[in-house]
Amino acid sequence: METHNLLPQELRARLPQIGATAEQENPLVLAKFFFPDFHWTWYAIEFDGIDTFYGYVDGDFPELGYFSLRELRETRGALGCAVERDLHFQDTPLHVLQLKAEVRRIFE
Repeated sequence: METHNLLPQELRARLPQIGATAEQENPLVLAKFFFPDFHWTWYAIEFDGIDTFYGYVDGDFPELGYFSLRELRETRGALGCAVERDLHFQDTPLHVLQLKAEVRRIFE
């Protein structure tokens, strides 16, 4: 069961369609999804309007790619916690998040 709406209508309306930011060198990330009990984080840049996001996935091997709203809703972390949306996340340029992830990995 979802503890809160992962993709409220106002966020859904703000996310560009898949491919819309392809020519941008440093697109804005508009949403952050995370496990409260595990190290994976998903950052949404685009959304197809149905189920598929394009964004930055900071997991074992950080990468740009596609991820599913359905899978975010259904997946559980190490202690069984559901994925949450960071309610305090502010729009952030992609390169800022990638740099933070690199720095964090250096000191882990």
